Amino acid sequence: MLKKAVITSAGLGTRLLPYTKEIPKEMLPIFCKTPRGIFLKPALQLIFEQLYSIGVREFCFIIGRGKRVIEDYFTPDSSFIKYLKEKNKSGVAEELEEFYSQVENSTLVWINQSEPRGFGDAVRLSEPFVGNNDFLLAAGDNYIVSPNNDYLKKLVNTHINMENHATLSVFKVDNPKNFGVIIGERLNSDIIYVEKTVEKPRVPISNLALISLHVFHPVIFEALKSIKPGYAGEYQLTDAIQKLVEWKYKVYALEMKGNVFRLDIGTPRSYWHAIEHSYSSSGHDEN
Repeated sequence: MLKKAVITSAGLGTRLLPYTKEIPKEMLPIFCKTPRGIFLKPALQLIFEQLYSIGVREFCFIIGRGKRVIEDYFTPDSSFIKYLKEKNKSGVAEELEEFYSQVENSTLVWINQSEPRGFGDAVRLSEPFVGNNDFLLAAGDNYIVSPNNDYLKKLVNTHINMENHATLSVFKVDNPKNFGVIIGERLNSDIIYVEKTVEKPRVPISNLALISLHVFHPVIFEALKSIKPGYAGEYQLTDAIQKLVEWKYKVYALEMKGNVFRLDIGTPRSYWHAIEHSYSSSGHDEN
């Protein structure tokens, strides 16, 4: 099982201004049902807890200017737990205690991306943390939901069992111009051998879009070092993945389908849908 994960949280969140002027978009709350009840948790916490649940214990957060609140949130606060218990808020106190326990049982590394130079640049900064290990990569503004985290487990197992250099998450979309996309040959109904990737194509080559939950061999860093600024003048991870394809490394994708859902908090519309879906799936009872 993989032990290391890189979580990117450095974006400016301009599509969610003015909220994101001071509060990172990754700290936007979505509904979550646990054995203790229904809670609102920051998306970043849910991603961390999800990765922790499958055995990840070393986390690297790529953050940007003005995102110190994330570090503060991931710092255990025993006095606040005591206050909640004194106020008979035992459910939320226990929920936070469990989160803090996971934090204390993990190694957390914080790396600052001083300027917004793109997703690829953010990932590149994690190389000293990753070392020679395969690792999970997750974007802090996308939360993938599946029963018992089955999709995430399958993604990791596919990568390990097939000895891939990259195992990518993809899903079908109606607007592929807004995403990085892939084309390839299907091995079965879920797994695709990737033959080409393009970032936000003017003329879409397919409707299979990349979603930022991937597993990589550290060779991805050589690819990231070899690329030039691409779409929007930024370093794009999609371009580095294309380098792996061109270099004949093993690049496969696992399609999200069925009861696997993507909760995207990157835009007002997508965040609204994330709130709606998480609320309805939590079985929330207004009474």
